Amino acid sequence: MEATSGTEESVSGELVSVAHALSLPAESYGNDPDIEMAWAMRAMQHAEVYYKLISSVDPQFLKLTKVDDQIYSEFRKNFEKLRIDVLDPEELKSVSAKEKWRPFCLKFDGVIEDFNYGTLLRLDCSQGYTEENTIFAPRIQFFAIEIARNREGHNKAVYNSVQDKEGEKGANRGAKEKNNKGGEKEKEANKGINKSGETSM
Repeated sequence: MEATSGTEESVSGELVSVAHALSLPAESYGNDPDIEMAWAMRAMQHAEVYYKLISSVDPQFLKLTKVDDQIYSEFRKNFEKLRIDVLDPEELKSVSAKEKWRPFCLKFDGVIEDFNYGTLLRLDCSQGYTEENTIFAPRIQFFAIEIARNREGHNKAVYNSVQDKEGEKGANRGAKEKNNKGGEKEKEANKGINKSGETSM
C-alpha cells in the first residue's frame, strides 16, 4: 500500500513539474536537449504515421486538414513555380525563402492548430524518411507541400511502390498455395494407387 502511494506522489510530482515547464516562455529553454529530443520523437512519430497513410491509401483522395482547399490555393498562388516532387532546401530555408514563406505561414495562425510546430518533410517525395531525405519544417509548410504533392500526383509513387510490393507478396503467396494444392492433389491421386502400381476403384 505504501509503495502505491509513493508511486502516485512521484507521478503527481512529475505532472506538476511538466505543467510548470510547459507554462514557462519558450525563451527560458534555450537549446535544452531533453526538450529537443521530445520534439524530435514526436516529429518522427508524425512522419511514420503520414508515410504509412500515403503508402496504404491513394494520396489523391487524402484530406489532411479541414482547410486543404484553402491551403492548396494559397500555396499555389504564392509558390506557383515551386518544384515539389524534389525540393531544394534553399527554396525553404534561405533568408529570401524565409521572407517569402513567413507571410504565407502566418495566414494560418489560428486556422491550423500548431501551424508552426516542427515537422519532418521529405525532400524527394518518391523516397521515405531518411536522414539524407528529410528536413525540419513548420507544420503549415509540411501541409502545403504534402497537400500539393497529393493533389498533383507526386506522392502516388510511394503508394504504387508499396502496392506493387504487396502485389508481389500476394502473387508469391498465391503461387505457393497453388503449388501446395497441386501437391495435395498428387497425394490424393497417390492414395488411389496401390503398392503394385494399380489404380484402385
